[in-house]
Amino acid sequence: MSRRVFLQSFTALLGGFAFPAMLQSKPESNQWKALQISPVAGFQYHHGETLWPQLATGQPVTLIREPGNRFGQRTVRIGWQGEKLGYIPAKDNAAVSQLLDREEKLSALIVGLKKSNNLWKRV
Repeated sequence: MSRRVFLQSFTALLGGFAFPAMLQSKPESNQWKALQISPVAGFQYHHGETLWPQLATGQPVTLIREPGNRFGQRTVRIGWQGEKLGYIPAKDNAAVSQLLDREEKLSALIVGLKKSNNLWKRV
């Protein structure tokens, strides 16, 4: 199975999950496919509350692998302008961590912000 066929199949399977990761299917085109949409885990424990007023829908975030993280081998940190916002939830990080480990080009962005007491619904 080619990489392209695998990614198209994989994207179709994961399209309804929860994290704003976008996968570029062809480096030479501007066509993007949504891989998954996820809340930001640990938002309240990092710089999320401080940065909240500066965050906006559509802003890019970075995905950084943390394979040595004590909370799991598939940990993927979410950064924004050099600051840590939190992590992709453990239940959602398998595919993204594997793609990052293979050095696939992934881009992520904030797809929604909501003032809520439930921190899992904020970003």
